Amino acid sequence: MIPDMPLSLVAKSEQLSLFPDVKTSDREDGATSTFSQNMGLPIHRWFRYSAGFSARWVQDVLSEQRSAGRCRVLDPFAGSGTVILEGEFAGMEAQGVEAHPFVARIARAKLAWQTDANAMKEHALSVLGRAKKTKGSESGYPSLVARCYPSETLRCLDALRRGWLEGENGSPESELSWLALTSILRECSPVGTAQWQYVLPRKSKVKVQVPFRAYEDKVYLMKEDMTKCQARDHGSRGRLHQGDARSCAEIENAWADLIITSPPYANNYDYADATRLELCFWGEIEGWGDLQDHVRKHLVRSCTQHVAAQNGEAEELLQTPPLAPIRKELASVFAQLASERANHGGKKPYHAMVAFYFHDMANVWKALRRVSSNGTLVCFVIGDSAPYGIYVPVDRWMGELAVAAGFHKFSFEKLRDRNIKWKNRKHRVPLHEGRLWVEG
Repeated sequence: MIPDMPLSLVAKSEQLSLFPDVKTSDREDGATSTFSQNMGLPIHRWFRYSAGFSARWVQDVLSEQRSAGRCRVLDPFAGSGTVILEGEFAGMEAQGVEAHPFVARIARAKLAWQTDANAMKEHALSVLGRAKKTKGSESGYPSLVARCYPSETLRCLDALRRGWLEGENGSPESELSWLALTSILRECSPVGTAQWQYVLPRKSKVKVQVPFRAYEDKVYLMKEDMTKCQARDHGSRGRLHQGDARSCAEIENAWADLIITSPPYANNYDYADATRLELCFWGEIEGWGDLQDHVRKHLVRSCTQHVAAQNGEAEELLQTPPLAPIRKELASVFAQLASERANHGGKKPYHAMVAFYFHDMANVWKALRRVSSNGTLVCFVIGDSAPYGIYVPVDRWMGELAVAAGFHKFSFEKLRDRNIKWKNRKHRVPLHEGRLWVEG
């Protein structure tokens, strides 16, 4: 059993202003778009999601906006549930939509934190008990999994997997046990298993967890988090929908008066790939090639892998009504990217990706207008882009698409510069990240 750990939240920094000319602290500004701080917070820390953002910042926004009379918050790109959880903690009605099936399952499991903590512990430890009596196997796993673990480690993880499957019953306790095992997979691998790169042969970890102990420690950590959070429970219950932000079909008209989210960036990150190791371990995919049908088809098209098969349709897409507000500038960028593509060996279809991305986001804004009440405040944590060194003004185009969808006005609050640290960047175009505020 792990020792008791203080889980009290760090005192909030100064309240965020909704107006760009009022600055928050440098520490808070730099952390808004990162998940790293969440690893010290109850419930949030159960699974490290690379595409997540700061729960402490969400706390501040919810506190301020609840005081202003807003009571219903929506996150259309819910990820692992940061906004929904903070909505629950703040006593607000909260809903989220997440398209990635595996990430949505992680969020649903985290949202089961109100489950009886002792019942969760007993179920999870029964999984461990069965695992210790099971002879695990290292065979039958995809090559990615086999390359990530020594034989003995994989046999122990397999035994835990078999122990969970034997007791799986669809209950909250079962799903929380599933999350406990899922969350230790990277901790137990000695090789480089970063969130976006899965096997880095030249990198190894200094600290590697032993599976049975790591699982047991995680169970007790989860129990302690649940007990402490339940002691200050506001009684609010959030809802996570596995669905598409381009329609928000699960959300009723005019429901939200506050929207907080961080959509996929148009930076060629393959969000479908973020949990490939976990998907392979649980047998949901065999490898990278399965991601298209299993995950990518559900997502906003923000990387070239999403659009490779639709490359020929991109030029026609520019003429469709959703892109009318930005068509002239987008067509120019599209043409530059198409021309520049010929100068690069990989010939990535960035031009097609940009067209599909903004077409999808135009539909997101249309959906958000439908589910927003009058006076809704929207905040998108977003960054700009420069594929092949050709600048894409993401934040401004997003704002223009929002206004075209029926929102009243937008402003952008820059938080930090990007593309300034790495020596091996293929271009030197200054980029930034910040918060797009939209009023409806």
